[in-house]
Amino acid sequence: MQSTVLVVDDNQADLRNVQRQLRDTYLVIQAKSGEQALKVCSKMRPDLILLTIEMPEMDGFEVLERLGRTPALSTIPVIFLSGSNDIDVEIKGFQRGAADFIAKPVNKSILLHRVGHHLRFHHYQHMLEENVRELEGGIVLGFCEIVEFRDGNTGGHIGRSSRYVQLLGETLRKQSKKMADLLPESDLDMIVRAAPLHDIGKIGIRDQILLKPGPLEQDEYEVMKKHSSLGGEILRRMYWRTPTQRYLKFAIQIAESHHERFDGTGYPKGLRGEEIPLCARIMAVADVYDALTDDRCYRKGLSHWETRQIIIDGADRHFDPRLVEAFLKIENQFEHEFGQFRAEQSEGGVLAHFMH
Repeated sequence: MQSTVLVVDDNQADLRNVQRQLRDTYLVIQAKSGEQALKVCSKMRPDLILLTIEMPEMDGFEVLERLGRTPALSTIPVIFLSGSNDIDVEIKGFQRGAADFIAKPVNKSILLHRVGHHLRFHHYQHMLEENVRELEGGIVLGFCEIVEFRDGNTGGHIGRSSRYVQLLGETLRKQSKKMADLLPESDLDMIVRAAPLHDIGKIGIRDQILLKPGPLEQDEYEVMKKHSSLGGEILRRMYWRTPTQRYLKFAIQIAESHHERFDGTGYPKGLRGEEIPLCARIMAVADVYDALTDDRCYRKGLSHWETRQIIIDGADRHFDPRLVEAFLKIENQFEHEFGQFRAEQSEGGVLAHFMH
């Protein structure tokens, strides 16, 4: 598959010249201004950008800065094209995040070599990051599964609830531009990665309470409630040790706040409405749906329709009404996902669907 190169230059002759040199090897897209380049990037993500520094209205430095504000675009390698031999300009470019510089007028051999080099490097870097992420995800899921097994729940709660979080988040983003801005795709990806850790605090709850085959007494329930704060503290310490793992910031919020209620009657802090982090409000619906429909040692799981009514009744009280609205739009997918996980459970592959 051909790599896509976006060439940005306000000089039409230079633009045509670079396209002519690249078109036999790459799919070339042109932009005549920085503003046009940003519009192109908002619709499709090029594999590499050749960006002229000297342009009116918005120069190459500003374009690079604005690309850096969008996580999905910030990792695109950018090679500056410049007619200046000023070393300070070159230093400034590297400080702003440019991958390389090519002097104008552009030499075809140099252009092809530099573009090819950076595309290969970016590809290898992406592969490495994906491998590390896959390994990390396997370790996290494995640890969460241990906690889940200790809880006496081997039915795949972490896998199902994570999938429900993904479905709710995707639907919420489609509700309005405001919601899409509040929940960028990159944040949703990290929230889904963080979701399996929501009950990690249960590892600190003693067996007599955690494994009790029946309803808890009030004093036992107060102890069980501490798993939210305990989970947040465990994850906060993990984040201190590995601050580059941004998804742990969402994991902390989810663990601490997924038992908060929209009307302020939840725990551990009694947060109300939008005081509750959005990721935790999403997790609350996913967690309750799965908890109610799943079989437990002391009761049989409710039907989808019984659970659906409980969630509807909980709008504005337990749940953010926008998330109840999102749930109702995709409730058939929830029902289908639960059936899929049930089938995979019987085949011994509880986590296979989620990891896929």
